[in-house]
Amino acid sequence: MRWFNLLTANIRKEYIELKRYLPNTLSMIITFYAIFLAMFFGIKLVGSPDSMDTNIQYVIVNYIFWYLAMQVMNFIGWEITNEAMRGTLEQLYMSPMGAWRILLNRLAGSLLINISIIIALLFISMLTAGQWLNLNPITLLPILLVTLVSMFGTSFIVAGLSIIFKQVNAFLQILQFILMGLTFIPLTVAPYLAFAPFVKGIDLMRNVMIYHMSLTDFGLMDYAILIGNAIAYFAIGSLIFLKCEKIAMKKGLLGHY
Repeated sequence: MRWFNLLTANIRKEYIELKRYLPNTLSMIITFYAIFLAMFFGIKLVGSPDSMDTNIQYVIVNYIFWYLAMQVMNFIGWEITNEAMRGTLEQLYMSPMGAWRILLNRLAGSLLINISIIIALLFISMLTAGQWLNLNPITLLPILLVTLVSMFGTSFIVAGLSIIFKQVNAFLQILQFILMGLTFIPLTVAPYLAFAPFVKGIDLMRNVMIYHMSLTDFGLMDYAILIGNAIAYFAIGSLIFLKCEKIAMKKGLLGHY
């Protein structure tokens, strides 16, 4: 019950902030839609007519998951930086629920709120391009949920660095372009990226959405990499975050920006 209350409280918090700062929310959505338009018209101008439809579908899928990856993996880092700037970071550690539980539920709440924005961007992009992807939830949801676990783990790695260094805005901005590269580069070009966080999951979902593949079309090795990747990065992320917490507490960094 405590976990449920914590989650609902953070969902309300994220909704109120998006609504209260509506111009910022709208500008973010418009900016990402403009990025898609730039990619779309770029392909229309210089792309090969023979593969144009497939290339446009690739762009839609990749840019949607790039947006998702940024929302998930940068979120806690930005939150810790903002809490430190407001002088409220130390208060999170005074909660009986513990800071990591609050941040995890805040991340989950943000994801649940932003998933509606992601779905809206997806359908607007498909309508704009005239390309309709396979959105079978029975196939996509299991892969997406496992992929999100690895994203959550990587997010906690960023969060751990944020607790110690506080001002990591430049790193988070650079991380956006790293995430773009991981999202857009297919595994057929760089197979070793399958062991990077979330890349295998996005590759599987891309095959489902573009090539209409189902869960039975993937092999045991695909699932082993997907699940192993999620477990490994979540475990590594949690350990790094807890270690950084101890360092910050030992050095008295929680109350300083």
